[in-house]
Amino acid sequence: MGDDDVLPRFSHDVLATSHSLLTANIKGNDGDPTTGYDYEGNSPCANDEVRQMEASLLPPLYSLVFIFGFVGNLLVVLILINCKKLKSMTDIYLFNLAISDLLFLLTFPVWIHYAANGWVLGNVICKLFTGMYHVGYFGGIFFIILLTIDRYLAIVHAVFALKARTVTFGVMTSGVTWVVAVFASLPKIIFTKSQAEGLVYFCGPYFPVEWNNFYTIMRSILGLVLPLLVMVICYSGILKTLFRCRNERKKHKAVRLVFVIMIVYFLFWAPYNIVLLLNTFQIFFGLDNCISSNRLDQAMHVTETLGMTHCCINPIIYAFVGEKFRRYLSVFFRKHIAKHLCKQCPVFYRETADGVSSAYTPSTGEQEVSAGL
Repeated sequence: MGDDDVLPRFSHDVLATSHSLLTANIKGNDGDPTTGYDYEGNSPCANDEVRQMEASLLPPLYSLVFIFGFVGNLLVVLILINCKKLKSMTDIYLFNLAISDLLFLLTFPVWIHYAANGWVLGNVICKLFTGMYHVGYFGGIFFIILLTIDRYLAIVHAVFALKARTVTFGVMTSGVTWVVAVFASLPKIIFTKSQAEGLVYFCGPYFPVEWNNFYTIMRSILGLVLPLLVMVICYSGILKTLFRCRNERKKHKAVRLVFVIMIVYFLFWAPYNIVLLLNTFQIFFGLDNCISSNRLDQAMHVTETLGMTHCCINPIIYAFVGEKFRRYLSVFFRKHIAKHLCKQCPVFYRETADGVSSAYTPSTGEQEVSAGL
C-alpha cells in the first residue's frame, strides 16, 4: 500500500508490545474497531500508556456489553414475535431496531479475538464482519428515525396514519432501510481488507484520503445531523399537538419511549461523531499538533467505547420506560421459561395475556401510545 494515500495505522512495535489490545483500540482516524494507526515507535505523538490501560479494561467491558446486549435484544425480538405478533408498524420498526443491535453485537467476539491473536480469518471474513458492524450501526440509526416519524404520523396526522401505518408499509420501508444501510456501509466494506504487515495480519480499511474525508462527512450527516433534524421537526409538531390534548396521561405516554430512545442515542453516539469530525479534519480546526492529536486520540477511544455500549441500552429503556414491555416480559417468562423449570407449579399455567392485550384504537389508528412496548 502507498503510505501517501492511505490512512495511518499502528506500527509493528506498538502491536508487538500489546497483542492483547482490543480491536477498538486498534483503530485509525475514523475510530473504527477495524482500523489501525501508523504511529511510528519513536513518534513524539505516541500515546502508548493510554492504549496499554485500555487493553486491560476494554476486553472485559465489551464482553459484558456483548452478553447483556445479546440477551436483552434477543428477548425483545422473542417478545415482539411471541407476544406482540408484530401487528403494527411500530412493532416492525422495534423488531428491526433489535435486529440491528444484534447484528452489531455479533461482531464483538471477532474483534476481541482479533486483538488477542491477530487477524487469522482471511480477507472475506474481514469484509463480512466489517460490513455487519456498519450495517448494524446505520440500521440502528435509521430505525430510530423511522420510529420518530412513526410517532409523528400517529399523533400529528392521525387520520392519514390510519391508512399509512400498516404492517405492509412497515415491512416495505424496513426493507428499503436495510438496503440504504448496506449502501452507507459500502465504503468501509470496499476499502477494508486483510493484509500482512510483517508478522502480523491486519483487518482494517485502507482509505484514500479523499474517501476518508467523504466517509467522515457522510457518517456525521447520517449519524448526527439527520437524526437531530428529524427529532426537532417531528417533536416540535408532536408537542404542539399534545398541548391541545386533554388527556394528561396520554400526553405523557404518547412519545415517552421513542423520545427516550432518541435522546439516549444522541448521548451515546453524538460525542463520537463530533470527535470523529474533529479528528479527520485536524488541519482545518487547527488541531494538527502532538498535544491536540493525543487528546483527540484519547477522546476517540472514550467516545467510541461509549458509543459501542449503546447496543445493549434499548432493552433497558424498554424495561424501565415501557410499562407494557414489563408485562409482556412477565408473560413470556411464565409461558416459556418458568413453566418448563417448574412443571408442578400451577401458578405458571395462568394466562396473564389479558393484562397486556393490544390497545389498538380505531379512532386514532394508534397502537397504544407507548410506541408498541
